Amino acid sequence: MSARSSRPGPWKNLRSMKRSPPGSERALRHLRRRIDALDAQVLRLLTRRAALALRVGRIKKREGWQLVDPAREREILQRMAEATQGPLTPKAVRAMYRTILTQIRRLEETH
Repeated sequence: MSARSSRPGPWKNLRSMKRSPPGSERALRHLRRRIDALDAQVLRLLTRRAALALRVGRIKKREGWQLVDPAREREILQRMAEATQGPLTPKAVRAMYRTILTQIRRLEETH
């Protein structure tokens, strides 16, 4: 046995890999295009959400109110976690929305 054949690495199973049928590759490209289109829609919606949040932030600043409303954030997290119907778990949805809320809050604070 040569040193080359006993060396672990990304190519060690290359000979045993089966070639995917052309239909599988085509299906994969199609599914990825659909995902890309959904990503574009998600980004447009997040941009609209951010614009509305900036308006909310301006009102809060003008009125002298706190930018952060923990009760409102808990309400959003709970509502979205309850709304998921899979495959995303409520925990995953909460994590995603925490990130969204954090980034929106940062945006409000800088504008």
